[in-house]
Amino acid sequence: MSEHRRKPPQPQGGGRAGARRGQPGPSSGRRAAPRGATGSPSGSYGPDQHGSDAYASTGEGRSYGGRAETRRAAQRSTGGRRRGAEPGRGGRSNAPAGRGRSTAPARNRLIDYPRAAKYGWRRWVPSWKLVAGMFIGFMGSMVAVAGIGYAMVSVPNPNQTALAQNNVFYWADGSQMAATGGQTNRQIVTNAEIPKAMKNAVVAAENASFYTDKGVDPMGIARALANMARGGQTQGGSTITQQFVKNTYLSQEQTLSRKFKELFISIKVGSQLSKDDILAGYLNTAYYGRNAYGIQAAAQAYFGVDAKDLSTEQCVFLASLLKGPNLYNPDGGVGANATPEANTARAKERWNWILDRMVEVDRLSPAERADVKEFPKLKQKTSSLTGQTGYLIDIAKDYVAKKTGLTPEQLEQGGYRIYTTFDKTRVKELEAAVKKTQKGFLHPDKEEKDKFVQFGASSVDPKSGAIVALYGGEGYDKGHYTNNANTQGVPVGSTWKPIVLAAAMEYGTYQTAGEPLSPMAKYNGDDLLVIRNQQGEPIMGADGKPFRQKNEGPRAWGMITLKKAMEQSINSPFAQLGVDVGLSKTREVAKSIGILPESFDKANLNNVSFSLGTSTPSAIRMADAYATFAASGEHYEPYSVVKVIKDGQELPKFEAPKGSQAMEANVADNVTNVLENVVKNGTAKKIADIGFPTAGKTGTTDKNKSAWFVGYTRELSTAVTLFRTDPAEGKLLSMNGTGGVESIHGGDIPAQIWKDYMSKALKNADHEPFPEATPLGKIINDTPSPSPTPTETVVESPTPTPTPSETLTSPSPTPSQTCNGWSWKCDPTTGGTTTGGTTTGGTDGGVSSSPSPSPSVSSSGGGKGNGPGGFLGGTSG
Repeated sequence: MSEHRRKPPQPQGGGRAGARRGQPGPSSGRRAAPRGATGSPSGSYGPDQHGSDAYASTGEGRSYGGRAETRRAAQRSTGGRRRGAEPGRGGRSNAPAGRGRSTAPARNRLIDYPRAAKYGWRRWVPSWKLVAGMFIGFMGSMVAVAGIGYAMVSVPNPNQTALAQNNVFYWADGSQMAATGGQTNRQIVTNAEIPKAMKNAVVAAENASFYTDKGVDPMGIARALANMARGGQTQGGSTITQQFVKNTYLSQEQTLSRKFKELFISIKVGSQLSKDDILAGYLNTAYYGRNAYGIQAAAQAYFGVDAKDLSTEQCVFLASLLKGPNLYNPDGGVGANATPEANTARAKERWNWILDRMVEVDRLSPAERADVKEFPKLKQKTSSLTGQTGYLIDIAKDYVAKKTGLTPEQLEQGGYRIYTTFDKTRVKELEAAVKKTQKGFLHPDKEEKDKFVQFGASSVDPKSGAIVALYGGEGYDKGHYTNNANTQGVPVGSTWKPIVLAAAMEYGTYQTAGEPLSPMAKYNGDDLLVIRNQQGEPIMGADGKPFRQKNEGPRAWGMITLKKAMEQSINSPFAQLGVDVGLSKTREVAKSIGILPESFDKANLNNVSFSLGTSTPSAIRMADAYATFAASGEHYEPYSVVKVIKDGQELPKFEAPKGSQAMEANVADNVTNVLENVVKNGTAKKIADIGFPTAGKTGTTDKNKSAWFVGYTRELSTAVTLFRTDPAEGKLLSMNGTGGVESIHGGDIPAQIWKDYMSKALKNADHEPFPEATPLGKIINDTPSPSPTPTETVVESPTPTPTPSETLTSPSPTPSQTCNGWSWKCDPTTGGTTTGGTTTGGTDGGVSSSPSPSPSVSSSGGGKGNGPGGFLGGTSG
């Protein structure tokens, strides 16, 4: 056997293990060295278990044990085979030896989290002690905050709070127009002077648990706070106590800080005041409309009695106003949805609901409810605002509300300085022009037909959209509370035809494949013309027969240009043109120049009559739309306020609107060219001698339910409307015979008012000529047709009403006839027959009734959806 394989001598006593233990040097085997073998200080523990000091020279204090102990000793001294990650290398700096578990945090912390002696996910589950401690701490903090807030607020005094400031309105030149709002009408009454029926009605409607709750609605407040935090719609307090507290603070903004104040004050009020005192305070500080703050002022404003004398019916009505007088006051309010008709309907519905609710919550017996049947009759509204001031203020308030998001009720709290666009001089000149005509034309004290005739007008700056003047009616002080300049219920008639022509020049027709149509294109102007859809098929009427469009008279015009048809305001060419363009295209053009879609005639949205003016824009919107033509197609939204200041700070969002190009400049200029011809040679010839460049269009309704004239210069656009209403039912009445005139048309009374006003309003203006229009578009149907007989009288065809009546051309008056100066038959310059005194082109003013079932003549189709022509065929309607 070779030398290197020979076994070493075995020491006595212990075999191989004993031999290894007996060797003075380190073991050559795989087993770990004993403690102290590496020279680590941690390995020295003193003498071995036998008391021997044999290992003292190597630093070991005792002999080692088994293999496990050897491994542990090596790991402790050198890190062994398992060592923690070095700093900066991504491992755990506190990784322990052994199995890699993280070191448990110390147990002597104030808050044991993450939890000591727990591993994995259990470390992150809080103990019940920690949860309980946190809850107790949170509740303690809340109690402390609530205590501080409770101590810092005081109970408001209803005799000293809710003292609203005035709103001050200014003319365009900066001078003061009027001051409104504020505590101008308030009388505090005691709890004993408030009828029990009033208390029961308000509690039933507003807060059925009022007498048992603590004054606050935590869930309601939480919802409001969460909604405001998300940026959603703001909400108010739901209890009567909270509403009372809110009313007593001038600040009505919906903010978190105001909500917290409301909460603390409500709690204190609930603990310090009786429920009856809180309810009385609420009723004494609430706003009821008609500038009435508090129940006593409201009782006088609406019924002319003291609060203590209110009947149950009257109490329930006043309780319904607390929902929001702007929408529940039958007088009407600010905004398109706050009309007198809509408000009256809402008020009656809520009045009945409150009565039923009172029975439901045991605040009115069924027998008492049965005795309450009639909605109370209101006292006529009175106002200190005279002339046009009330209408101007309402227009300005409406604009401010839209821009700021404030409710009309919040605006009534006052403190706003509102600078308007209204020109004081022009407002007076427009009012004077109306009064002049009204005085010479109407005699309501003598003639029944002269009663209930209404005038409305508005002027807009074409270069900015600023509303510079308006005429809304007799005035609030005269009991007229409907703003006729901003009414939406009077069809505009033939003044709509320029919009149809603009659509044809902008979009073309199906015959031109989208290429613009020239105003020199020819259309059939005959009376009772069959109107055809884009497939060439007759449009059928309600009785299944082809629909025929009615003109003012039976004259057979033959093929005439659209320019000529506009000049004489003939219906049939524009009825057919509207179909050929597509009624949707007309609507697009109308919207682009400022006509509000909600004023479109919904019943006839896709019917032939839509092109003849059955829609009902206001005078303000019509003036603004024509201002777009005056500005060569550039449109500005009409506006009435340039600046608002509150608490010394100017509010944002009141910059003047920026213009947009609603249509090509040459399209607008061609429309102007056509409308200049209407003034020079057509139905508006009465104003041709005004002395400066003018364009415009007349409009008249069949049966003379309304008449319009809308005209413009480069400097100013003005719309004037005339109509007659039934005050009992609010319906439009015929003006035939009014002022001793057989028939009223847009070319006489409205045009005369327009002329009288504009000649003064633009007296010192630097008159700018209209831009030269470049011919455009395709000329179709250019075939010869007979020229009109020069001896025939030119009349404007009114838009037919639902019950059509054929209006024939009246003969010229003979020398023996008396010529009324307001008649369309009388030319004031020659004394002969005017060539355009009547405007017969479409409905101009009032709300038309349901169309006649007969398809042989056109009707205005005001409300039932079965107007002339039925629904259009084709794809472009």
